[in-house]
Amino acid sequence: MDRIDFITSKIVTIEEAKRKVSMWRLKNDVVCFTNGCFDILHLGHITYLAKSASLGSRLIVALNNDNSVRLLNKAPNRPINNEHARAMVIAAIGCVDLVIVFNEKTPFEMIKVLMPDILIKGADYDAKELDKNHTKYIIGSDLVKANGGRVETISFVEGYSTTSILSK
Repeated sequence: MDRIDFITSKIVTIEEAKRKVSMWRLKNDVVCFTNGCFDILHLGHITYLAKSASLGSRLIVALNNDNSVRLLNKAPNRPINNEHARAMVIAAIGCVDLVIVFNEKTPFEMIKVLMPDILIKGADYDAKELDKNHTKYIIGSDLVKANGGRVETISFVEGYSTTSILSK
């Protein structure tokens, strides 16, 4: 398998991810899950993903597809990079084990199906927030906690964001 095939093999459907997670669980791997747009990759993204991967044995990244990014109303011109390009870039990162592209506004259904051991978001969310209508609530955190998993947040690297890069 050449390197492009290896990178491409990390981009999977939810069904393929479910099979992989089942195999990982047989080996007692700790499965971590995070999600995002990851439009223009920068130091903040790399640090976030590396720290996320360090919390367990395997890291799954759920990537908003192009339509899903638009639903988030980040900016009228977003995403800058299309979903295939973003998925390939994220899959090329060594600490990322799987990438799943999703169409919904949130990855709730993926979390429900995969039931990660650790659900991870950026520190602009609050792992202790219980109000599902609160902007700091982490989607799927109730499911993960009820299943014996945990929810973690990771601080941002100051000065790095896609929005600030675009404004430059």
